[in-house]
Amino acid sequence: MKIQTKAVHAGDRKRHCKAIPVTTPIYTASSYVYEDVATLDKVFGREVEGDSYSRYENPTNRALEEQLLALEGGAAALATASGMSAMQFALLGALLDRRKRVVSASALYGATIRMLQSLFEPMGIETTWVDICDLPAVEKALAEKKPGCVVMETISNPLLRVGAVDRIAEMTKAAGAALVVDNTFATPVMIRPLEFGANFVVHSVTKYLAGHGDVLGGAVIADAEHSEQLRAMSRTAGPVLGPFESYLTMRGIKTFPLRFERQCANARRIAEWLAAQPGVAKVYFPADPGHPDAGVIARLFPQGVYGAMISFEIKGAGKEQVFAFMDKLQLVVRATSLGDVHSMVLYPAMSSHRDISPKQRERVGIRDNLVRLSVGIEDTEDIIADLAAALEK
Repeated sequence: MKIQTKAVHAGDRKRHCKAIPVTTPIYTASSYVYEDVATLDKVFGREVEGDSYSRYENPTNRALEEQLLALEGGAAALATASGMSAMQFALLGALLDRRKRVVSASALYGATIRMLQSLFEPMGIETTWVDICDLPAVEKALAEKKPGCVVMETISNPLLRVGAVDRIAEMTKAAGAALVVDNTFATPVMIRPLEFGANFVVHSVTKYLAGHGDVLGGAVIADAEHSEQLRAMSRTAGPVLGPFESYLTMRGIKTFPLRFERQCANARRIAEWLAAQPGVAKVYFPADPGHPDAGVIARLFPQGVYGAMISFEIKGAGKEQVFAFMDKLQLVVRATSLGDVHSMVLYPAMSSHRDISPKQRERVGIRDNLVRLSVGIEDTEDIIADLAAALEK
C-alpha cells in the first residue's frame, strides 16, 4: 500500500467490543481488569497481548504507534509526550549498551544541541560536533572518538542541509555505533531513514504529522535490534503520550500526506518568488540547483518533493529590522512551531536557537538576519502577498 492509504487506515478498526468502531476511541482508563487474575498475570508478563496499566500500553496509544510503524517501517514505535522526549529516549536507547560518546551534526535543532550539552555532558556523555554533510569529517570523527551514537537530521533546522543518511548509516554501523535520525522536517513522505540503515527515527508529531497546532507530542521508531529495549525503557520511565493527544495525532495523520503535498508545492513556488526579491539576500531551499547537497537530495528524495520549510536572509537586516518585518505580517503566523496547516514564521536567533551562543550560531551560518518560514496549505498568492507587503521598506 502507498503511504497515502496507510495514513488513512493504519491502526483503526480494532475490535474492542461486539461492534467495531470506524476510528479508534479515546481510552482514558489508567488501569484494566480481567475476569481472572491469571490472565492479568500473563498480560503483565507479556505472554499474551492486553492492557494492564497505561504507562505500559493504552489502546489509543497503541493504535497511533501502529499507524507510525506503517508510515516509517521499523519494529517498534513509542509515542511520547514531546519531540524532545522522543529524542532523549532515542539517544538513551542508542547508548544503553554502547560507549557513552556521541558524534552529532553541528547543524541541529537548538534544543537538541542544548540537551546534549546541558543534560548528557554533565552525565559524562561527551559530544563531538561535526559537519554531517562532510563525509570524510564524519569518518574521521568516528575513527577518533569511537562513539556509541551518531545523531543527525534528514533536513537540518534551520539551514536545510541534507546529509547522506545512507552513507552515514554504513559508516556508523561499521564503527559499531547506532544512528539516530530526526525526520521531522522531511517526514516519511520524503524519506524513511530506517530503510537506509538508521536505527532510530525521531519525530515531533506536533509538526507535520498532527499538523493542526493542537497537539504536543513526539515519536520514536526503532529497528528490530532496538525494539525490545525501547519498550522496556518506556515501561520503566513512562514518557507516554496521553490518549487525547494520541487520538488527535491519529486524526491529523489521516490527512498528513495530502497536506504535505500541498505544502511542498506551495513552498517551492514561494522559494522561487523570494529568490527574486531585492530585499532578500539569500534563500535556503532544497530545490535550489546550487544547493550544496544537491546530489544527495536528487538521490534520496522523491523527484520534485523538497519539503515545506524555507529559510531566508533579509538584506542588511538586524534583529530590529527582522522584528519589524515579522510584525507587518497579517496572514503568516508569528509563532514557535512548524508544519501546521497555516504558514508560520520564526526568528531562529530568538527561539529555536536562542540558547546557543552567538559564536556557535555564526559558526553554523545562523546569522541575525535569518528568518525561517514554515509554509502552510493556504493559497500561494495570498502567502506571497503577505510576505511582499512585509518586505516593503
